[in-house]
Amino acid sequence: MRTINTVYRDPLEIVWTETARELGMTIERGTTVFAAWNGSGVLTIGTQETLDADDSLAQMIFHEICHALVEGPESLSKPDWGLQIDNPVQRVRENACLRLQAALAGQYGLRELLASTTVFRKYYDALPDDPLHSDDDPAAEIARCGWDRATTGPWASPLENALRITAQIASAVREVAPADSLWSRTDAGGHRL
Repeated sequence: MRTINTVYRDPLEIVWTETARELGMTIERGTTVFAAWNGSGVLTIGTQETLDADDSLAQMIFHEICHALVEGPESLSKPDWGLQIDNPVQRVRENACLRLQAALAGQYGLRELLASTTVFRKYYDALPDDPLHSDDDPAAEIARCGWDRATTGPWASPLENALRITAQIASAVREVAPADSLWSRTDAGGHRL
């Protein structure tokens, strides 16, 4: 009988779960939620069977980090960052998160790999090349506050590191990825490597 001392894990799962840990988040998987923050350090993400085929744990963690950055430090102690996803008044907050997500991922050519999911994908896909600027969408101004936290706050270094490593992995995998793979949709020229 062979003794097994190690396990295989997806490289992006390692990058993003370790980044989450560095940011004070414990990642759990569950079948009863798509994504839920408990306000006490635990981020529960649905299991692969509950997610869409183009979703990944990395992308889901990244999205929730963007929520925390948009909502600010006080949101860390509130369930689901203080948001009610079904409240139309708060839709602008979700849109701000999506704008921040697109802006951060876009710097590294990862905008599609780390894209939004579910019904919010239509808004995400329609964002301009510079998602932090808009004359008529109040979500852009809110997203810029999240950008400031993402690029200058205490989470800046771990987040930049995770995006950089993700871009390096994408660069290696893109060379062999089939056309129907998200890896083939990463942009070699769109990141700061």
